[in-house]
Amino acid sequence: MKMNNKTTTGEAVKETETGEEAASPQETMTEEKMAELVQAVHHNGIVALKMHFNEVQGQVLNLEPYGPVFVFHVMNEEKEVYSCGFFLRELIARFQSNNSPALWMASFFIDLMKVKGGKALTPPPASEEEAKAMIDNVLVPHCIAAVREEFAPEQVHAGLAWNETHGPVFEAGFPAVTEGNNVCAIPLHMLLIHLQLNRDPSELLLQGLYNIRKEHGMD
Repeated sequence: MKMNNKTTTGEAVKETETGEEAASPQETMTEEKMAELVQAVHHNGIVALKMHFNEVQGQVLNLEPYGPVFVFHVMNEEKEVYSCGFFLRELIARFQSNNSPALWMASFFIDLMKVKGGKALTPPPASEEEAKAMIDNVLVPHCIAAVREEFAPEQVHAGLAWNETHGPVFEAGFPAVTEGNNVCAIPLHMLLIHLQLNRDPSELLLQGLYNIRKEHGMD
């Protein structure tokens, strides 16, 4: 069944509050104000994580096209280090919402610590061949399995596609929905950066799919 790709890639990206769209508000800030904001968010991140962990360190990376990315390193009692990255805009939104930011940030590390031995950031692919292997062997199988498991036994369309504006995307949707939006699409580079930051890329797709279900009164 043909999918109605009316949930555009741009909308899906905007919903995740990351990527090029997320960086645009920063362009209106002066360099000094941006430096102050980054410093404040970094400090708040450290304070939040120290509410749950004793040993916490952090660093700020400036990654195009995502802007400042905050990477925090947490050491457990066995001296094993776990690392996870966050985007500026999502941290600002979480801190401003007062919606348990410390617990939210800690949850990522709690999940990572289920794997013994520590977990460093995934190195970015050094070549096109490595990128293709990461996409084909890790990213795509994980995302397909995650969305199908989440909504089983309901049929879910999931796989790679091409968007004229954003290029290669991962697309997921509900064939049973024949009217209106039934697909969300996330650029592959967005999913890859989440994977490299030890974030689950399938969460972006699940968020988009739940938005579709809500829009159609499916839940």
